[in-house]
Amino acid sequence: MGGPAASAAGACPSCGEPVGSQDSFCESCGTELAPAAVSSGEPGDAPSCPSCPSARISADGYCEECGRRAPSGRDHQELDLGLLAGVTDRGLRHYRNEDAMALATAETPAGPAALAVVCDGVSTSDRPDEASLAAAQAAIRVLLSAARSGEDLAEASSRAVQSAREAVASLAGSSGDGPSATFVSAVMTSEAVTVCWLGDSRAYWLGAGPGPDARRLTTDDSLAEEMVAAGLLAESDALASPQAHVVTRWVGADPGPSAPHVARFEPPGPGVLLLCSDGLWNYQPEAVELAELALPAALADPLGAAGTLVKFALKAGGGDNITAVLAPFPPVRPDTAALRGPSAEASDTHAEEN
Repeated sequence: MGGPAASAAGACPSCGEPVGSQDSFCESCGTELAPAAVSSGEPGDAPSCPSCPSARISADGYCEECGRRAPSGRDHQELDLGLLAGVTDRGLRHYRNEDAMALATAETPAGPAALAVVCDGVSTSDRPDEASLAAAQAAIRVLLSAARSGEDLAEASSRAVQSAREAVASLAGSSGDGPSATFVSAVMTSEAVTVCWLGDSRAYWLGAGPGPDARRLTTDDSLAEEMVAAGLLAESDALASPQAHVVTRWVGADPGPSAPHVARFEPPGPGVLLLCSDGLWNYQPEAVELAELALPAALADPLGAAGTLVKFALKAGGGDNITAVLAPFPPVRPDTAALRGPSAEASDTHAEEN
């Protein structure tokens, strides 16, 4: 299912008045020209099965090749904005998709920017599917406004988390555990990527230069990560332990420190940013192996490569909801995508937590 694309210089789709390539809203009627796309479960047809190549879907909604139920609503969503794209899927063992993603693009004086938020509802809390969607929707609005107006992106990322927290809090009832979700966001410009997170949804850099350059940009807020940091367990043992996916910080009813992590990363050359939920990295946590799965296809076809990553997780077991968002760097519009490649000018790598 495709999302809205950014408006090029031309006419407003609502009133027909002229608009510029960097206009966010039509000055005549106020229509937003490049709104965010969110995996909200709007109706759509599934042309094929997401877990096998078959396009034969039976009248009762099941794939005739592998027997899996064809997706509906939020079960399987695909968003493609050109600069970035994402796929989210219910997986094979959960009865609903508690992941959510929100994507957007913005035109800035320095060029186009790609924005993404991925949230994973905490299953042990109330209404986790609603929590993830509310958090993603609230956060992307703040980030998109900041990118359009040239605000400081690190500060805007923290405000986006606060907006997500307020949106999730509004869902809380009078009893039970309050709704909660993990959170990771990114704003990519031609200069750098600003990443913000709480929980164990991750961001990876998948470099496409002449040498291997793949790394994880986030550190999980989880018991497993704490045990590894304390030297109590090796990473492989921690991931196999019962505490592997017990998160210690999140958006929602959070008893611990609530300030999000914010980091700025300056890519050393061409590559792809990956945001994902643990439904993907649980089967492949290593950045180098994820790069081998996604590249080089992701540079020219981020939607197809995101689908490849989701299918990989499904074939590996599909034990959780799966979300993968890919944004090629540097961000360029599809009609100038040939400019992206190994010859792009490199800059020094710099990642620091604010």
